[in-house]
Amino acid sequence: MPGMWWLLGVLAVVALLAAYLAWTSHRVERVHVRAQSATRALDAHLLRRAAAAAVVAEQADIVELYAAARLALDAAPDEREAAENDLTRQLQSAPLTGGDPAVATLVATSRRAVLARQVHTDLVRDALTARHRPVVRLLRLARQYERPRYFDIVDPTLPTAVAPRPAESADLRIPAA
Repeated sequence: MPGMWWLLGVLAVVALLAAYLAWTSHRVERVHVRAQSATRALDAHLLRRAAAAAVVAEQADIVELYAAARLALDAAPDEREAAENDLTRQLQSAPLTGGDPAVATLVATSRRAVLARQVHTDLVRDALTARHRPVVRLLRLARQYERPRYFDIVDPTLPTAVAPRPAESADLRIPAA
């Protein structure tokens, strides 16, 4: 009878270990899928920004900005970071006015691209952290997933003169009684 308790104890430890490994494997899969989704979302936002920049460049007749936008739209995956950095530099140096709806669209898409890049960076960091866990490396649980990469570009923000002006704030002070 005492041998039975040892067997049950060993089976319990094996079951706990199997559950932990299954959870870890599923976690690695989840963070990699999320990182891939974030990469696709970032790509979509950067394409929208480049298209909006091309429209603004055509309307304002800014040749350098239009060329940078077309390069960003047509860039190969390995040339994408350089093309996006060039577009960002052209956008920051372009004389844009805030009243045009196309410029407002460009500002909105640039802000969304900044947010998408932050989300992408966080998810890539999580995936790389999961890959570096000793159990994941030892059992090679991440071997079926491509190693996620950071997308290193300058934050695509526009000059403050382009940003929409805040509405006049009402006087919210409480009168002294």
